[in-house]
Amino acid sequence: MRAVIDNDWLTMVSRLILGITFIYASFYKIIDPGSFAKSIWYYHMVPGSLINMMALVMPWLEFLCGVGLILGIYFRGSVAWIGVMLMVFLIALVSAISRGLSIDCGCFKAAADATGSAWRSLIFDIVLIPFLVQLLLTRSRRWMIRP
Repeated sequence: MRAVIDNDWLTMVSRLILGITFIYASFYKIIDPGSFAKSIWYYHMVPGSLINMMALVMPWLEFLCGVGLILGIYFRGSVAWIGVMLMVFLIALVSAISRGLSIDCGCFKAAADATGSAWRSLIFDIVLIPFLVQLLLTRSRRWMIRP
């Protein structure tokens, strides 16, 4: 099992999948933080005084962690932050679904019309978990700028 977890190619695939996903997810949020702030507000989970700061900081954290993951710069920190963000996203989506909120998750396009995509986003996030776990456990340092 250790040979699979430490496989250089599997590690690179996991880095690319998570890194590209988080970079792509950050794009619309960075160019339109106002719409992303609305998406955060729709969840009714964050105090109003923190929404704007969260809408400005989170997309850049997603972007920097995605780049760090792909390039292998501050790899362990990038993996840890992506893990924290993924867990927060999962909790927010489960909360929204359980409260019957019909909102777009705000994951890839901020404040879009409600499309019932919370379930799709939840499933997508769950699919990302094995890649995250593999990166948390791997000892592979191949193809990293700072091993």
